[in-house]
Formats: sequence, C-alpha cells, structure tokens
Amino acid sequence: MIDLANEQTAPCFSGADRLRGALEQAGWRCTRQRAGVFNYLCSVESHPTAEEVYLAVRRRLPKISLATVYKALEALVDSHLADKLTSGDGPARYDCHNDAHYHFHCLDSGDVHDLPVPYDPHLIDKLDPDIVESLRRQNFHVTGYRLEVFGHFKSK
Repeated sequence: MIDLANEQTAPCFSGADRLRGALEQAGWRCTRQRAGVFNYLCSVESHPTAEEVYLAVRRRLPKISLATVYKALEALVDSHLADKLTSGDGPARYDCHNDAHYHFHCLDSGDVHDLPVPYDPHLIDKLDPDIVESLRRQNFHVTGYRLEVFGHFKSK
C-alpha cells in the first residue's frame, strides 16, 4: 500500500509500475490522489460508488474533493485499470478486478459483489450456439459479455 499521508510529490509506489504505466499510456499523470483511489478499489471486495470511494479515501487524503475522486475514477477507467459498472437504477460502481468474472447485485442496497464462480468464456455459446453468428449477420460484432445476477438478501 502507498503511504499517502506522508507523500508530497505524488509518486506511485506499490503496484506503481502497473499504475504509472497504464495511466501514462492513456495520457494521464500518476498522482497521489489517483494512486489512493486505485489502492482503495483494489483493497475492497465490493464495488463502491464514487461517493463511497470518496468517503474512504478522504480518511487518508483529507483534502481530496469528490470532483477529484470522480476525475481519478475516470482516469482509471480510461487507463483500463478499473471498470465502470452501470445499471439503469442507481449510481455507477467501480471494479478494479480486471479478470473476467460475474457479479451479483442486491436490489435493496444497490451493492454489487463478485459472484464466486469460475468464469466460463464459452457460456454464451452454451446459452445459444448460434447467437454470435446470428448477431454477426446483423453486422454486430460480439466482443464480450457480462453476467449479473439480481436479487435480495433474505431478512433473518
């Protein structure tokens, strides 16, 4: 983890090469605010909203603003270090786990978590062996897919 409290010049340390390289390749500078947001995203199991990231990162960087957190998240998404998960209902959530995986989404709280099952790159073919070809004939090129399970946690 980066010790953000004592940093003045904004270097990126832990995971620094990956973070700095990806940011710079996408045209962004590596700052301590972006490093703080990235480190927080990598440290949590859930997929937080920008506001949740702000509240957590602010503990280590008290002068960070919500606007800076949004800009940092934009840079991380643009640099392919994080994914922005959107749904029609509720704020976007952010995920820095770049391996292919599925999610489950609580409709009551809006929380999104990784689904603890192995990713199957052939799942779409198992659902319908002809779907990719059918879409290709419609001039649609499939580049990937996402699976998200929706539901509610049962009250005890």
